[in-house]
Parts: sequence; C-alpha cells; structure tokens
Amino acid sequence: MRIAEKVARYEDARKVIAAGIYPYFRPIESDQDTVVQMNGKDVLMLGSNNYLGLTNHPKVKEAAVEALMRYGSGCAGSRFLNGTLRIHIECEERLAEYMQKESVLLFSTGMQANLGAISALVARNGFVITDALDHASIIDGARLSFGKMAKFRHNDAADLERVLKSLDHHKSKLVITEGVFSMEGDIVKLPDIVDVCQRYDTDLMLDDAHGIGVLGPEGRGTAAHFSLTDKVDLVVGTFSKSLASIGGFVASSERVIHYLKHHSRSLIFSASPPPASVAAVIAALKIILAEPERRELLWRNANYLRTGLHSIGLDTGASETPIIPVLVGEQDTAFLLTAAMQEEGIFINPVVPPAVQPGGSLIRFSVMSTHSLEQLDFALDKVAKLARHYHLDSGVTHRTASLSDKELKGSEAVSALPVEGSVHRSRMGSSSSD
Repeated sequence: MRIAEKVARYEDARKVIAAGIYPYFRPIESDQDTVVQMNGKDVLMLGSNNYLGLTNHPKVKEAAVEALMRYGSGCAGSRFLNGTLRIHIECEERLAEYMQKESVLLFSTGMQANLGAISALVARNGFVITDALDHASIIDGARLSFGKMAKFRHNDAADLERVLKSLDHHKSKLVITEGVFSMEGDIVKLPDIVDVCQRYDTDLMLDDAHGIGVLGPEGRGTAAHFSLTDKVDLVVGTFSKSLASIGGFVASSERVIHYLKHHSRSLIFSASPPPASVAAVIAALKIILAEPERRELLWRNANYLRTGLHSIGLDTGASETPIIPVLVGEQDTAFLLTAAMQEEGIFINPVVPPAVQPGGSLIRFSVMSTHSLEQLDFALDKVAKLARHYHLDSGVTHRTASLSDKELKGSEAVSALPVEGSVHRSRMGSSSSD
C-alpha cells in the first residue's frame, strides 16, 4: 500500500471535526495559567500537568531569558559533541542531589529519556517487564531494545512475581513501572514491587514523570515517598510537569549514567536541550525547595476537587493524586462532555478506547497548586449540571436520554477515533499490517 492510499483511508478524525466535538489540538492564546484564553474567551484550565503552577513564575521566566541572552537560542549539536554547556552540567548536578542519586543525564524530552535508557540497558535476549498501564514511551523503549517483553497486571506485585517465576532466571531482567499513573492517577505499590524485584534479583526502573514535585519529602518523588530511593535502580523524570519546562532525565548510579552517555542513541543523535529550557528547570527546582507550601496547596486542591466530584455522585476510580479521572462510560459521552465543558468555560481532557476498555471512557481533571477554591467550586457547579444532563450522577455511565441532532452526529463519528492516551497502550488503532 502506498502512503497516499493509507492516509486517504483515515477519515475518523475528520468526521469528529465536522461534528464540532473534536477535542484535540485546541489552540490556547495565552500563557499556561489557571485561566487561559481560547477563542478570545477565559477558560478555566483543568487539563494541564503544570502541577505547581511554575510555568508562569517570574523567576522561572527570568532565568530562561537570562540563559537565552547568554547562550543563545540553541546548542546546534548533540550533548555528545558540541552541545554540552556548563548549564547542562549544573542542572544534572542539582538534579542528582535532589533525587539523591549519584548521577543524572539530561535528555531533550521525557520520551527520549525512556527510549534511550531502556533500549540501551536491556540486554540482548534479556527481559523487560512492564506494568500493563505503563506509558507509551516505556513500551516503545522496550520494543527498541533487543530484549523480550512481558507484562504484569496493573499495580499487581503478585502477578509480577508470577511473570518473573516464568522467565529464565539466568537472563537479565528489568522491571519498569510508573510512580503516578498518568491516566488513572493512582500511585504504584512500590514497597510490594521492590520486595518482588529484590527476591528475584531483578533491576527496577521507575518513571516518575507525574510524581516528582508532587510526592515525597520536598517533592523528591514516589521512591522518596516510600523511603525506597536506594532500592530503585533508575528513576526517569520529565521537565514538562512540575519542573515547568521541556526535557527529561535519568537518575541512577554513576556507572549506569556513564554507560548511557556512550550507548543511548536518543541522546547521542539528538540536539541537546536548549539553554533557556534548562535554566527554567534549575529555577523551578529552587522554588520547589524554597516554597513547600505550593505542594501543600496542590494536595489541598486535589482532595477538595475529588471530594466534590464524589459528592456529585461521580466515580473517580483509583485516583489518589492531582490526576483525577471521572468515569463516564461510552466514548461519545466523553467527547460530548468535553465539548460541553469547554462551552461552560472549563478545559478538560477526554480518554477513550483504546486507551481504556470499551465502555470505560473517562474525562481527566488535573489540578494545580495555584487554583483557588473559588475556581474549583465554579468547576464543580458546572460538572454537577452536566452530570445531571448526562445522567452520570445516578450511576448510569452512558446517556440514555434522547440526543440532539448534533450530539447524534458526534456519537456516530467517534467510534474509531484515536485519542490522547491511545498510544499509551496501543498502536493508534492501526492494524498489525500497518
């Protein structure tokens, strides 16, 4: 099949766009704050990973501008060759101290950090064992390695043990899990996972993209939250959440980082992170350490919103963090509800199959420390109104009342649309032949 023929067959997204309920690539016309501008209107942002509200902090922006003026807009090369600046080394040293690991290596994106670490470290004919709900970057990193893949049931240490028992104990094994799961908002049962890994002499890697800045003493992440930092061999983090920038890193022993510097293809063959982005990370890290009240407000807001959603009668699943999904059932309901929420002045994200099981679609709220309780009350009032309209507050997870012509058109169009999170656990709905 020629490329032109393949792409011409893909009409799913165009149908949803025509229905007026397409929920992706929505342009924002302002900075990333609790309220953003969309189509000239104020919209309450409840779909951002800006957990500590630092992307708009004056000190973060000042640091980025200063680095831009000193170093220029880019590095014009990879870290391996001409693209390592003193500011990269400073950031790595600060992060190593913060994460309480011997060494850190910066990557240009969080995706590249997972791709580069996993593909380089998993031995040929070894095994990489992932949680069933691990992020797409972990799955793709495992596929790029020369190892064999296996999965265990989500957050289930007993099932991990079953998998490890079935594997050749002479082969190397790397278990990978997330700290805070990005769709479900639950926390890994790390003590149980660590116990199994130690009993089976297995290395453990933790993707803590959504845990750093949020969990643990001084926001040091999930491993610190459980006092198990020294029991986790590698921690991967990203800068696009609490650290208010773009990029990623791997924290581990000096020997592991030294090896990655010379074997990680996504590091060696990518341009290095721009200086402004790195300076923003350093500034954000200083603020996190100096202002613990931001994390306290974040948890206050997360608990407040989750409690409010429960009081409406909505199901937030296993969420126990600032990531709060609301189960809505059918995917047409998720799309229609997202569009209706935006009309009411609230930005949220829908998650539908194949990111979740059929009938298990959800809308996902993400809370920031900078939200006011008044803003959350505003959101809860709007959610309560729409929950009644869609019968979500009565335990029915899909709408049974008659839909308008526009809603019917939309519900017919969304049946096969790949969405945010679909690459989380699938291949964007493609057939294996693609």
